[in-house]
Amino acid sequence: MKKLSLLFLFVITNLTAFNQIIKGTILEKETNNTICFATIYFNGTFGGTSSDQNGNFELDISKYRSMPLTISAIGYYSVTITEFSRTKSLTVYLQPKIYELNEAIISAKSLEKKRRKNLLLFKEEFIGTTANAQECVIMNEKDITFNYYSDDDTIKAYAFNPIVIENKSLGYRITYYLDKFEYYKEKEATFFCGNIIFNEDLIVNDTPKQFYEKRRESVYFGSRMHFFRVLWSGNLKSSGFIIKNPELKVLKLKDIVFEDDKSNKFLKYPSNLFIEYNHRKSIIEFLKEDVYFDETGFFNPGIIWKGEMSKQRIADWLPYEYLLNNNNL
Repeated sequence: MKKLSLLFLFVITNLTAFNQIIKGTILEKETNNTICFATIYFNGTFGGTSSDQNGNFELDISKYRSMPLTISAIGYYSVTITEFSRTKSLTVYLQPKIYELNEAIISAKSLEKKRRKNLLLFKEEFIGTTANAQECVIMNEKDITFNYYSDDDTIKAYAFNPIVIENKSLGYRITYYLDKFEYYKEKEATFFCGNIIFNEDLIVNDTPKQFYEKRRESVYFGSRMHFFRVLWSGNLKSSGFIIKNPELKVLKLKDIVFEDDKSNKFLKYPSNLFIEYNHRKSIIEFLKEDVYFDETGFFNPGIIWKGEMSKQRIADWLPYEYLLNNNNL
């Protein structure tokens, strides 16, 4: 009887593991042509795979079950799927990128200076201006282009190919699929969106490891990732974060974090939240009633960040797999 029970447990365990493998096919919208070598991944992680020559893929999702799935390919807009079946094969359609740049020949001397200026602004707004940003290198700058003759107030950047970045400060090589980048001169405001996958951890031996870990730790504390992990763990009081409402009343965890019957957690408050961490101040403005988050620090869209937390750009982003050495928040 004991042997039979163990056999039953083994079968159930293997069936559960098997159900964490999802399969699918990537197609071009309208033509239904298969898209080979598309990237299927979880935004902000190392977790991903590629479609084969027939557009098919398989991906183990066991480590990222609460995250949406993103599909990107060269020359196409990315698609993010928030709900998908673990048992049925996925069919995903991608829309080709079509840019109306009205762009003159870049080699013309009249545009060389303007391109250099636009590229510098793009790097500052996209990668950032921190010390870590100074050690980031875009490996394929030539793939980035701009609108030279459209709206004089708005600078738009386009990248037909994914942007490959080597962060020599934090020790990561990443790929960013840019869907939109706009800089508004009059407001001095930037909006960009896309998806990121961490391709490689550059730590190869103990000496750089200590160097990288110190910098990663410095970036982590006070970050959005740190904030949501604290909310998940419930260690708000000892974390260093102070959360206030617009009347500057200090809020407790129970005032802002709610849990459903499936143990999913949500950040929710009827007005803006004011966040302080080591005298650094930030503001959360809600675009929706509540925002789902998980233990990795992942959170769904639906927030506008202002203040210090909004300044963290690509150069200061960590993968969701990141853990402190002592596992303390």
